[in-house]
Amino acid sequence: MRPQQTLSASAAVRLAVSATGLAGPPGPGPLTDRGHLRRLVERLGALQIDSVNVVARAHLLPVRSRLGGYDRAVLDAATSRRGARRPVAWEYWGHEASFVGAEALQALRWRMHRAEEGAWAGMVEVSRRRPELTDAVVGALVDGPLTARQLQQHLEPGHTRRTEHWGWNWSDVKRAVEFAFWSGRVTSAGRTEQFERRYDLTERVWPEQVLGAPRPSEQEAARSLVDLAARAQGVGTLDDLRDHFRLGPAVARGAVADLVEAGRLLPVHVRGWGGDATAVNAWRHVDAVVPRAGSGWDRAATLLAPFDPLVWHRPRVERLFGFRYRLEIYVPAARRVHGYYVLPFLHRGRLVARVDLKADRARGVLRVRSAWAEPGADGDDVRALAAECHRLARWLGGDRVEVEPVGDAATVLAAAVREGPPG
Repeated sequence: MRPQQTLSASAAVRLAVSATGLAGPPGPGPLTDRGHLRRLVERLGALQIDSVNVVARAHLLPVRSRLGGYDRAVLDAATSRRGARRPVAWEYWGHEASFVGAEALQALRWRMHRAEEGAWAGMVEVSRRRPELTDAVVGALVDGPLTARQLQQHLEPGHTRRTEHWGWNWSDVKRAVEFAFWSGRVTSAGRTEQFERRYDLTERVWPEQVLGAPRPSEQEAARSLVDLAARAQGVGTLDDLRDHFRLGPAVARGAVADLVEAGRLLPVHVRGWGGDATAVNAWRHVDAVVPRAGSGWDRAATLLAPFDPLVWHRPRVERLFGFRYRLEIYVPAARRVHGYYVLPFLHRGRLVARVDLKADRARGVLRVRSAWAEPGADGDDVRALAAECHRLARWLGGDRVEVEPVGDAATVLAAAVREGPPG
């Protein structure tokens, strides 16, 4: 196969930034209704969820980067079942734990059907050894949603929870609950203030368009998921496209071939992405448009969560921006290079800096524990970063930014922060 188009590396960046909703300043403004979130999740394909709350939960920050400051209660309501009102985004294993739109949820029913092959070993073992326990979980939810703790108390009230080996000490009930969730027999009706899932019956939470549709085959599901990934990325390699929904290489390769034949994906060569100039090294979605240089596509000045779709696949980040990015939460403190919870800063279409942030909620302070500049960053980049730190602090409910003297950009950032927040 020969490429139908050759893209420059800069055009690929413009395409990627635009496709993921970061071209131009955050808009359309504060999240005021469910439609804003529904359209955003459909555009991104998946909005990753994570429990780490050093700055804010992982799914909250990408929304802010694209829609501006918003009331988080609106997002919570839009992703929860409230009485007869169903969510507009649903939780499932997309790109890790994620909120997904109706199209992705329908496609992911293929993954649910194959839970015994894809779910974690502990879940599968309990589903085989104690199949009646999964049925009991489903039966316990008939009267309304319950958390895993509540289900544990209801089904095995005398159980004592083990505390060693965090992450591997789930009880049989917890494993059965998670298997029921993975297989689509139950779902999430929202999260508690402690970020626990409120499990509920699927038929009370899922949209009618999914409940009334036949389950897709593996080939149909893969085509839909790769198409969604390509729309969200604009252009990507096979590895980029399959990573979006954690698809296997063979499954993704077949879907790409089908979508090329259908005219949904265009085989291209991106300069600098490897391979001979006459060879295909990426695929561009047919609907993706490259913003013109000078059109204002690069006006965004925003901090990106470690789980933002633009940066969650680290090889893609490095290929697009020359930005080597690693999450160092699980790295011992003495061996960390940049910090514990580091957010890249997008400015003028480039990742120009990174900061290790922590929200000190008790004091109303956003702490910048370290600040680092990328090669080529200048004073405008630092001033824009200082303004963004002030905006983020206000959105988090604080009124101050404190910069600690760690990192090659800490001194100049501290000076810019002292000049005060933007008007």
